[in-house]
Amino acid sequence: MATGDFKLGKATIKRGERGYVELPITSLYTHTPLSMPVYVIHGRYDGPVIFVSAAIHGDEINGVEIIRRLIRCRCLRSVHGTILLIPVVNMLGFLGKSRYLPDRRDLNRCFPGSEHGSLGSQLAHQFLHDIALRCNYGIDLHTAAQGRTNLPQVRVWADHDPQLLELAQAFKTPVILRSDIQEGTLRESCDKHGVKTLLYEAGEALRFDEMAIRTGYEGVLRVLTHLQIIQPKNRRRSKITPIIAHRNHWIRASQSGIVRSHIHLGQTVKAGEVLGYLGDPFGDTEQKIIANLDGIIIGQSTMPLIHEGEALFHIAAVDDTTSANSTLNAFQHELELHNTSPLL
Repeated sequence: MATGDFKLGKATIKRGERGYVELPITSLYTHTPLSMPVYVIHGRYDGPVIFVSAAIHGDEINGVEIIRRLIRCRCLRSVHGTILLIPVVNMLGFLGKSRYLPDRRDLNRCFPGSEHGSLGSQLAHQFLHDIALRCNYGIDLHTAAQGRTNLPQVRVWADHDPQLLELAQAFKTPVILRSDIQEGTLRESCDKHGVKTLLYEAGEALRFDEMAIRTGYEGVLRVLTHLQIIQPKNRRRSKITPIIAHRNHWIRASQSGIVRSHIHLGQTVKAGEVLGYLGDPFGDTEQKIIANLDGIIIGQSTMPLIHEGEALFHIAAVDDTTSANSTLNAFQHELELHNTSPLL
């Protein structure tokens, strides 16, 4: 709960004010200092503390744009509590347009980290203690890895903490994926310390995707409204009822070859349906790619050139594809409506 002045690094932000803080993290080998930018909105009124982070994988840039839009949003002028906006967590990866740190470590497998470990371990430790553990809630913004794309979705460990499912439903992505937490992630460390954290996935690496950005921007505002950190003011309410998927499965290539896809992201499929074809460049061999369950395509490869074992289609299992289609159509309709105010 935010009370009094908010101190971060060497900065002190008073009640009802905003502050831009540069947290020193390391130096380049050119002796140039490097820092992590944090934008602090410290409300005039008491309330929860929440962080919104992006680019923990340096090439996942949709979240960077989401946070830029949040900083400029007029509805954050009156805040109950404190919002910490971190557009680039992995600054070294971001500068190199890479998912990883310079030593090829994945920062989102380095948590909780250590003050005296590898660079990734030190960065994880600093972010966890300077930012995340000072919060009650968190929203971590991601995209798919390079060569893949994701339908907007929120991932939660809902069986462990039912309130997370409420927050995910408030976000209003078309799909909520109930998934286990992976070891070494920011989400795992936050969970162990009672910081309720959502993971948002949408779009692909190194590309701006307006659907992914707008959905994430509006989703964050809905969560802030649900937590009463901000107050709704004459905004349209979303009619989307998110699809909750309890199972998911990646279909992988049974051989190397070239993929011709017959389906698109967000399409519902039935078990046994042909998703595409995988063959060699000469047309001598070709095999069907078959769906193994009823569900929604929530992720897929964007690369037609595939090696054996590579992931092709990510299916979230659903019991009722007709109802799922209604949700997906409502989601698309709301995106297409011409309205400059955020959907809430």
